[in-house]
Amino acid sequence: MSLMLNNTYQGGKAYGLLKAKQEGRLEEINKEFLCDPKFSDEENLEEKLAVFKEKYMEFDLNNQGEIDLMSVKRMMEKLGAPKTHLELKKMISEVTGGVSDTISYQDFVNVMLGKRSAVLKLVMMFEGKANESIPKPSGPPPERDIASLP
Repeated sequence: MSLMLNNTYQGGKAYGLLKAKQEGRLEEINKEFLCDPKFSDEENLEEKLAVFKEKYMEFDLNNQGEIDLMSVKRMMEKLGAPKTHLELKKMISEVTGGVSDTISYQDFVNVMLGKRSAVLKLVMMFEGKANESIPKPSGPPPERDIASLP
């Protein structure tokens, strides 16, 4: 049974195809970075690019291949560091060099691999370190008695 209606997919199938297409585009860009001699001395470049691609896709809310102001706002709120619109615009301007109002994947990777310390790079590194340091509890919670309750 086909999920097509008027020659277009709808719902989850359309979303899955959109994400697969976006992932393919980002993978092509990753290959360009892998072949770029400027980044040949970078350690674990392939793994870093895979992480960057995953993070970029997570925050590309409109699936257009660019992170806009609202996506950066959501990212900062998720990290527990909400920013004003002016601060967010400044962050985007720092990443793009003032050329665009959105962050392309190339700009994102250049910042993450670059020597400059952009605010976005620091935030993403902080998020990675924070996730590593918080141990996840495993198993059922310990039994408590009435005296131990607040």
